Amino acid sequence: METTVYNQTGKEAGKIKLPEAVFGLSWNADLVHQVVVSMTSSARHSIANTKTRGEVSGGGKKPWQQKGTGRARHGSTRSPIWVGGGIAHGPRADKNYDRKINKKAKTKALYTILSKKFKDGEVLFIDSLSFKVPKASDAKNTLLAFSKIKGFEKFATKPKNVAIISIDKKTPELTKSFKNFGNLDIEEFRNINPVSVLNHKYLVIANPKELFNK
Repeated sequence: METTVYNQTGKEAGKIKLPEAVFGLSWNADLVHQVVVSMTSSARHSIANTKTRGEVSGGGKKPWQQKGTGRARHGSTRSPIWVGGGIAHGPRADKNYDRKINKKAKTKALYTILSKKFKDGEVLFIDSLSFKVPKASDAKNTLLAFSKIKGFEKFATKPKNVAIISIDKKTPELTKSFKNFGNLDIEEFRNINPVSVLNHKYLVIANPKELFNK
């Protein structure tokens, strides 16, 4: 399995052989859905929090005597059926949304997504990506160069989640150059995950020879 590698100016720089186990898998929607739902659930943080009848203030005295008034019997004004009482079955901030994800399943889901994006022409391989000094204008010129490659035109027009740029190792010059571009993310290849890849249109892989020929 071969594909074209481009340089930082958007011109062809050669070919590279890709591992079938990473970019040659068939689509498995059930596995991807299971892993993505589990990951997003584990990343969820509860904010809403209601008080139960044991946490609201007041309610120490019985509202009225048990019998003889003709009214329904009540033991506390903090009951959920009273205005200002506790909330029954309301949202709680201490709820745990974590879901266990099998490590092999997560890896397989990532490779499945990479294979799908590669087949759809949404993975761009760059021989190297670096800047001598942090400069946003250089980063912009690089993105414009990528947009001239057939199939990657949205690099110049998509306002959100256009790409995740994966590199072998982050450098201050690279991260600072792309810092002001809110439509893309910079991440080391070892840290990309199924959710981050799915949330972006394109995936840029820099230095693929070093990544896949170790």
